[in-house]
Amino acid sequence: MNAHPIKLFSGSSHPALAKEVAECLGIALEDLVITRFACNEIYAKPKDSVRGCDVFVLQTASHNVNEDLMELFVILDSLKRSFSGKIHVVMPHYAYARQDRVATPREPISAKLVADLISTAGADHMITMKLHSDQEQGFFNFPVDNLNPDKLFAQYFLEKNIKDLVVVSPDAGGAKDAKKFADLLGASLAIIHKTRPTHNESEVMHVVGEVDGKTCLIYDDMIDTGGSVVNAMNALKARGANKDMYLAATHAVFSDPAPKRLAEAGFKEVVVTNSIPISEDKKFEGLKIISIASFLSKIIQNVHDDRSVTGAF
Repeated sequence: MNAHPIKLFSGSSHPALAKEVAECLGIALEDLVITRFACNEIYAKPKDSVRGCDVFVLQTASHNVNEDLMELFVILDSLKRSFSGKIHVVMPHYAYARQDRVATPREPISAKLVADLISTAGADHMITMKLHSDQEQGFFNFPVDNLNPDKLFAQYFLEKNIKDLVVVSPDAGGAKDAKKFADLLGASLAIIHKTRPTHNESEVMHVVGEVDGKTCLIYDDMIDTGGSVVNAMNALKARGANKDMYLAATHAVFSDPAPKRLAEAGFKEVVVTNSIPISEDKKFEGLKIISIASFLSKIIQNVHDDRSVTGAF
């Protein structure tokens, strides 16, 4: 058992989630001084001593991803130089996760670069959720807990008791995750094969699986502009999926024009987590947000107590 109490700090990216996590843990958020110099450089430091403490910093990747990262680096450096015991980064939505390989000549692997920068800044451990690809855990020079929120979504949809349900992976890469999720729901599986001519564009080529007369649940790791999932929805309807259409995804990036596109698409519900803050202007009828605060608090508590995190999810 750790002799020091949990010290939870929040960056500027998602203070509402950090506050909710602190409430679930039954602790108060630690005071963190974050200001800017006249030249707009970031300044950050803990207000009180953290010497020898188990420190957790919640900073997700929001729409201000580059600002979020730079702020995180400064916070981590200040904690490292303040003799923190262990420094755990809690980043529900990992930044630059989609740039995880060299797909065309001369491309960067930015997901690896960000992992190196977080390590250099002083982190000892990362808690994240639904990495774009599981192998990204190998990009880090320290342990990573890549949490899977499948059971949160499964609990939500099982309570609806939906008949003739088929879980749809919007691309071949997500087929394994979609199959595990379908098994939790006792549903069948369909896979959409698509191509990407350019960034943030997709074209549906084939639908593999029986969707005729079914209720479809498209399951993905994130929704960015919404183009892929709307194209998937149209392809499913063209192949006879004439019942309710649901969409579920962990990370609601919601870059424009996603909110308008999803609102007009006709989904019965769009179900996401609050891994990224969703402003009021991006909310729409049919959007359901599942909080991950209780889930994260259990993980943080288990990490602090040197217990396995597997049982928490």
